[in-house]
Amino acid sequence: MKFQPDRSNALTISGYGPGWIGIETEKITQSLIIGSNGLRLDWPCERFEDLGPEHFAQLAGLDAELIVFGSGTRNRFPRPEWLRPLMARRLGLETMDTQAACRTYNILAGEGRNVVAALLLERPGGPIES
Repeated sequence: MKFQPDRSNALTISGYGPGWIGIETEKITQSLIIGSNGLRLDWPCERFEDLGPEHFAQLAGLDAELIVFGSGTRNRFPRPEWLRPLMARRLGLETMDTQAACRTYNILAGEGRNVVAALLLERPGGPIES
């Protein structure tokens, strides 16, 4: 019986904290999109309030079976109309806070799934959210 996990070639998140995530040995401090197939793109948004339909249309154009959306320091949901391009392509989107999205992405990528994570990295010390 085998007890150690299979090795994965997927891009993985090695750590996270307020306003940053680690990918391999690099510390990233701006929002980004990563994929288990090696995809890595900047995602131009610093706050949840910066998001709009164009951000989710970009996600709809990616090759993925599932998209994990990390909505920042807390779980917030995108407006339903922003998700239309994803629904048209029958792409699932799971929403959670960014730290949970990092963990979920690693699990799915480690299973060999074709997953993309869109991770909102908010700068610490910003305005208090209501």
